[in-house]
Amino acid sequence: MDGGPGDNRGSGEAASPLRHFLDLADHDTATLRRMLDLGVRCKRGEIADKPLAGKTVALIFEKPSTRTRVSFEVGIRQLGGDVVVLSGKDSQLGRGESPADTARVLSRYVDAIMLRTDKASKLQELVAHATVPVINGLTDLSHPCQLMADVMTFEEHRGPIAGQVVAWTGDGNNVARSFIQAAARLNFTLRVATPPELSPPAQLVDWARAEGARIEVTADVVSAVRGARCVVTDTWVSMSDEKEGGPTSRHNQLAPYQLNAALLRHAAPDAIVMHCLPAHRGEEITDEVIDGPQSVVFDEAENRLHAQKGVLLWALGIG
Repeated sequence: MDGGPGDNRGSGEAASPLRHFLDLADHDTATLRRMLDLGVRCKRGEIADKPLAGKTVALIFEKPSTRTRVSFEVGIRQLGGDVVVLSGKDSQLGRGESPADTARVLSRYVDAIMLRTDKASKLQELVAHATVPVINGLTDLSHPCQLMADVMTFEEHRGPIAGQVVAWTGDGNNVARSFIQAAARLNFTLRVATPPELSPPAQLVDWARAEGARIEVTADVVSAVRGARCVVTDTWVSMSDEKEGGPTSRHNQLAPYQLNAALLRHAAPDAIVMHCLPAHRGEEITDEVIDGPQSVVFDEAENRLHAQKGVLLWALGIG
């Protein structure tokens, strides 16, 4: 009896290493560039028609999603693949089944798994027992798919990101942490402005610097933004933070880090503005900025579709 898509038993050949996409730090610059190139080629219509024909991808959402769900589902279908979408209510993973058992079962049905969850340990357990590629759709610690779209968007508007200055203002959250990894791999300077209590982990910053990254962490938002070619922010209260003392104290801490017109004037004259969405307008970013001429926020959202196509094609060894 034949196994499923991820079952290599009886093939007579050693299984090839699986191409998981979990964190940017796991990959060298050339590999990330390969994924980005595939995404750009998808956007330009340069990839052979329906390269995922005959492939099925499972998308598991333990956390709410708009952009991640729609971009992955539409992207897989546009590439000719089939998709199965499972929420916490739909799967036994949400009812106490272990990530290990979920991985073992789904690997016999599908060709790849995307997981959007809270604890990174769930993702790691899934990976340890999966026999198909696994993609990190978000954890509390990182959001690498978002960063692939952000880099693609920067380079569409301002050319190669290497050697440029990117400023982050706000909470040192999972997206900020992925920006730190991106700076280490793609050779741009990252300035992170955040209250000391909400700074990204020192261990991560130390790792990036040891890798050669130019990372600055400061409480001085003006110095962080000064001369930057790109200014990025994100919501002040992530889904994982809602139970940690409530939003009021966090908002008080972060109010000086709002991305508004006065702050943006300190950036380079041609600076672009990014936000991974959803935005809480009037909190971390003003209407004037997110709807203004320097905003590329909605190009950035569109590029989730194209960048993730590149990740999928790479993970499945296509293109």
